[in-house]
Parts: sequence; C-alpha cells; structure tokens
Amino acid sequence: MKKVSSVVLSVLLLLSVVCLAGCGASKTSNPLKFGMGVHAYVEKATNADGDTNGVGEAIVTVAAVLLDTDGKIVKCVLDVADNTVNFTSDGKFVETGEFQTKYEKGDAYGMKAYGGATKEWYEQADAFTALVVGKTVDEVKALVATGGKGTDEVINAGCTIEISDFALAVEKAVTNAAESGATKDHTLKLGVVSSQQSSKDATEDAAGMNEVDTTAVAAVLDKDGKVVAMSTDALQAQFAFDAKGATTVEAGAAIATKKDKGANYGMAQYGQDLNGDGTVKEWFEQAQAFNAACVGKTAAEISALAINTGYGAQSLQTVGCTIHVGDMVKAAVKAATIS
Repeated sequence: MKKVSSVVLSVLLLLSVVCLAGCGASKTSNPLKFGMGVHAYVEKATNADGDTNGVGEAIVTVAAVLLDTDGKIVKCVLDVADNTVNFTSDGKFVETGEFQTKYEKGDAYGMKAYGGATKEWYEQADAFTALVVGKTVDEVKALVATGGKGTDEVINAGCTIEISDFALAVEKAVTNAAESGATKDHTLKLGVVSSQQSSKDATEDAAGMNEVDTTAVAAVLDKDGKVVAMSTDALQAQFAFDAKGATTVEAGAAIATKKDKGANYGMAQYGQDLNGDGTVKEWFEQAQAFNAACVGKTAAEISALAINTGYGAQSLQTVGCTIHVGDMVKAAVKAATIS
C-alpha cells in the first residue's frame, strides 16, 4: 500500500513540474500585438521674399509598439523626421541634401550644445519610450500636460521636451496593432527614409512644387535578425508655390499617410498593371504584399528586393507589389538591421 502511494505521489509531483514548466513556457512565448502609427502635419509654410527663401517644414512622428493581451505596452520605439524644403522668390524649388531623422542625428542634433538641455533628443526619446512600457494608451495620453510637454512623471524620467506628438503617434500605433506572432524576446525597430520627389519650378501658368516624401517601416526581428512582422507607411508633404514664391499651404495642416487614405489614394483607379496579372492593387495592398515578402528575411535579403530601376525584383512584382520600392527597401533595411 505504501509502495502504491509512493508511486502516485511521484506521478503527481512529475505532473506538477511538467505543468509549471509548460505554463512558464506558454507565458514567455505568448504572442503580442504589433502596430505602427504615423502622425504628420505642416509645421511651417512661409512665402519667399526677395533674397529670403520660402520655407516648407513637415513634422513626421513615427511610433511602433508591442502590446500584451491587456493592452499594455511591452515595447515602444519612436523617431521624428523634421523635414524642411525651400523655394525662391522667382518660383524655383531648391535642391535639398540628405534628410536625417532626429534620432539619426544623435549628438549632432545639438540640444545640449544649443538648447541648454542635460540630455540630447534621442536620450529624451528613449526616456519616454522606457516610461510608457507597462502603460495602456489611455495612461500614455494622460502623460501629456498643458502646452504639450509631459507631466512631472515624464520630466522626472528625463524627458523635458514636448511629447504631445509622441502620444498621438503611440495612440495610432496602438489603434493599428494586430496579432503578429511577436513575443517579448523579439527586437522592435524603426526605419525612416525621406527624399525629395516630384519637385518642379513654377511658371506663370502653373504652380511649382517642392515635395518631400517620407517612408516609415517598423519591424519585429528574431535573434537571427530575420523579420517576424513588418508594417510600412508613407506620406507626401507637398509645398506648392507660385512664380513669385508665394505658397498656398497653411501651417498646422494635417498630412494624411498613404495607408490612412486607403482606397481614396487612387492607385487602383489610376495606376498601371505593371506585372500583367490584370489588376492594379491599391497602395496599402501593395504595402501589405511588401511586408509579407519581407517576413523571414534579413536586412541583406530585403536589400535584394529592389532592382536598379527602383522597382521590385520579379519575386516582389509577382506577389502584387509593382510600385517603386526604393525608399521602402531602404527604410526596411534600416528597420531590419540590428546594430
């Protein structure tokens, strides 16, 4: 009888160990929701006057999050593209050099040197993203105080800059979050690329344009640097002006992303069937095809998806992404590179 009891007790103990181990493994591998949000608007739009160039400035804030089943942020990353273009009083657009994000500028951003701050911009952004971990989106929104800066909790954490745009981008990222297969052990990264596109001088009969396009990619990466999930969006900040350098753009105007525009972007209606399958997908559908094509790939493999014309390789064309992917690939490579 004692022998039987001992056997039963041993079995129960073994089952307990197995259950605990299984429960622990399930908890650590519990999939998280993944989302990216882009908040953009015109910061400045001024006329050219004599020798003073007109200015068009767009602020693009990008955030990506991983969320648990309770809607709490497990990981958060963000960056800002503060892009400025110019045009002259005789209606000419000005060529712009390389665009860098605030995070990419690092110490060269100059917040310490010229703003008297104790921390550089990227350090303050890191303080904010660390602070929101464990919070819901409502708790993140509550961190914004009057005037756009943070509450005492934010300031004490080391983020003394305005955070209202941060919170709005995080809110969009949470709204866009979907099941992804990501876990807390995965890496979350952003890649943001801006370039001057479709710019032209004004004439007496037609407005000029200085346009800067921004492409944002968020990626979830495994320990080998392979993409587990990806999200892509883009926008066009267009600054129109006449032959005298006067602009019709107003400061404060919202800039919708291509993904936000959905079917209203018009690619399905006005685009060309470039891969010969008889259909033209809308921009957001092509971006989804691009995201799917990047899953399982490393940064080097993603780089090979673009050919020298800027369009996608045949494998990308075949799955329905027939648009120009040059900046998408550049942003995706940034997001998929583990430094």
